[in-house]
Amino acid sequence: MVSTHKSSLIAPCGMNCAICVAFLRQRNRCPGCRGPDEGKPPSCRDCRIKNCATFEDGKARSCFACEAFPCDRLKRLDKRYRTKYGMSMIENLERIKADGIRRFLVGEEARWTCPSCGGTICVHGGRCFGCGKER
Repeated sequence: MVSTHKSSLIAPCGMNCAICVAFLRQRNRCPGCRGPDEGKPPSCRDCRIKNCATFEDGKARSCFACEAFPCDRLKRLDKRYRTKYGMSMIENLERIKADGIRRFLVGEEARWTCPSCGGTICVHGGRCFGCGKER
């Protein structure tokens, strides 16, 4: 089982990288948005949100810290994820801001852990990476 409760796996946009197919797969595994760029798919490595000037100085760790939150880029990404995968990055960020990262991660653990085997459910496919059971 991949841990869904590591704050280092929460991307600036609110994506939980621990539930991403690129992180969960065995071959060419992505280290997550906050990890080194080596091995990341181009879409993650070149992500405009992750590479936004807001994060350059290292003071801000999440999009909600930006005065433009939610910016148009984040809104477009959020719409795509809500429509295709039933997950909202903006809602994730609002929960983190309101309740803190620890409470958010507890909720993520409950939401993305397979009830059959305890494996991790992938946001992109809706299947458990442990047993293959559909959500």
